[in-house]
Amino acid sequence: MDGENVCPNAQGPPGLPALGTLMVDTGRGDRVGEFRGVAGPSWSLRPVGGGAEWEAEPQRVRPALLMEQLRARTARLNARSRGEVL
Repeated sequence: MDGENVCPNAQGPPGLPALGTLMVDTGRGDRVGEFRGVAGPSWSLRPVGGGAEWEAEPQRVRPALLMEQLRARTARLNARSRGEVL
């Protein structure tokens, strides 16, 4: 499913995911986040739907599988419906 999480006109240098691409940080228990950019030697990821960014080691980050993307988005929507997040 190429281009599924790609933001238009958000191209980065070769080898980097596009801004907004959902990634899995295997160094943090398979936490899913949106790629936000590069911070020195690390990549910045943000929780799906917003929140505090965290830094991840690029070698411990991989693209999220479709199932992981759906799980992260569903969890966000459920939290929103319970009034836990905006």
